[in-house]
Amino acid sequence: MSTEKLIDRKHYVLVHGVCHGAWCWYKVKPRLESAGHLVTVLDLAASGTNLKKIEDVNTISEYSEPLLQLMATIPPNEKVILVGHSLGGLNIALAMEQFPEKVAVGVFLTAVAPDIDHNASYVLEKFIESIPAAEWLDTENFQSGSKKSMLFGPKFLSNKLYQQSSTEDLELAKTLLRPGSLFIEDLIQQKNLFSKQGYGSVPRAFVVCKDDLGIPLKFQHWMIQNAGINDVLEIKGADHMAMLCKPQQLYDSLNQISTKYT
Repeated sequence: MSTEKLIDRKHYVLVHGVCHGAWCWYKVKPRLESAGHLVTVLDLAASGTNLKKIEDVNTISEYSEPLLQLMATIPPNEKVILVGHSLGGLNIALAMEQFPEKVAVGVFLTAVAPDIDHNASYVLEKFIESIPAAEWLDTENFQSGSKKSMLFGPKFLSNKLYQQSSTEDLELAKTLLRPGSLFIEDLIQQKNLFSKQGYGSVPRAFVVCKDDLGIPLKFQHWMIQNAGINDVLEIKGADHMAMLCKPQQLYDSLNQISTKYT
């Protein structure tokens, strides 16, 4: 039995979205671990318990530093399953670009999925264009250093991101959320950030959350088509925070994807 578990053991790296932290995976991490897998959840720069402040993080690379440092420690003969949620899709794409040989598959959980044909900022700019300003409700926007930053307000959380999640998880988010940034200013300047040889060479899968009002279903499908992702799974009844409102279904989806690519 132990030999079988050793053979099947996989390493999942779970990456949170903007304003969130490693804490949002608290329901999925133990499910994966109880199945015998190694799971790493981390706080990106100025997120969760990371000591940096958003004012001191000005580029997507600086923001992704904890993830990139982790990837550098993965042995050459090992591959991880990268899972990025929301803006975390950009972070795992950056890790796939720099360490393609260390990634078995990149999983975009209702996440920003860049392509290799446009500027790194393209998908985010299209997303911002598609959302009327009024839809951001009480989200606070402010200037921090050389970039625009944001903090989701209680109304935006409850109506757009957590509408299918429990009141307890919503309260947890209100308590632990920190200001974040989309790093648009930096991404606009990044030419050829994602290449066919790097990011484009790694298998990619997308998990669609059908009741997501933060990244609406129509835009999720547009990103899938734009990025050329063929492996697509859906979670019915999942809001933007599938790891909180549908943790078992997300576990099943990740298991299905990882079995195919490892």
